[in-house]
Amino acid sequence: MHNLTEVVKQLIIINAIIFLGTSLPMLASFRHYFILYPPSSPYFKPIQLVTHMFMHANMGHLFFNMLALYFFGPMIERLWGDKKFLIYYLLCGLGAMILHLLIGGGAPVLGASGAISGVVLAFAMLFPNARVMLLIPPIPMKAKHMVLLILGIDLFLGISSYNTGIAHFAHLGGALFGSLLILFWRKFPMNM
Repeated sequence: MHNLTEVVKQLIIINAIIFLGTSLPMLASFRHYFILYPPSSPYFKPIQLVTHMFMHANMGHLFFNMLALYFFGPMIERLWGDKKFLIYYLLCGLGAMILHLLIGGGAPVLGASGAISGVVLAFAMLFPNARVMLLIPPIPMKAKHMVLLILGIDLFLGISSYNTGIAHFAHLGGALFGSLLILFWRKFPMNM
C-alpha cells in the first residue's frame, strides 16, 4: 500500500540530499542563501521563493516532513498522476510562503511543512474516512478528524503568544491553498 510513487520518492531524495549537503561544514555557511527571508530583508534573494521548501532546520524537521509525505503522498499521486501531484505540492508550498509572509511576521522560514500540510489536507479531503494513527499520542482516528486536529493546533499556536519557533501560518497557508486548489479542480477538472 505504501509503495513509493515516483514524485514522492524524488521529493524525499531531493530534500534529504539538500539537507545533508547544507549540513556539511564546508557548505553550512551557504544555508542562508536558500532560507526564505522577507522581501524587505537585505538577505532576500528571489531564488529563496522556491529553495526554502527544500531546506530543513534539523534532522527531526526533515524526518517528520518526509514521513508524512511517505504515508500520505503516494495515494494522492496514484489518484492524480505525477504531474498534477507535483504541481499541487509546489503550489501548496508557495501558498504556505504567502500566508507566512502576510501574517506570520518577518521571521525567516524554511522547510517543506507547508507543502506537506497541503498533502495531508488533500488526503483528508479525498479519503476522509480512512483510518490513520497519530504518532504522538498513538490514537487511531479518521483522516478528516486528524487534519482538523492538526490545523486547529496550528491555528491556536499561531494566534497565541507562545513562541514555538514553528511557522504555524505556513502550515495553515499550505492547507488553505491546497483546499482551494482541490475545490477549483473539482469545479474545473484539468487533464494532466
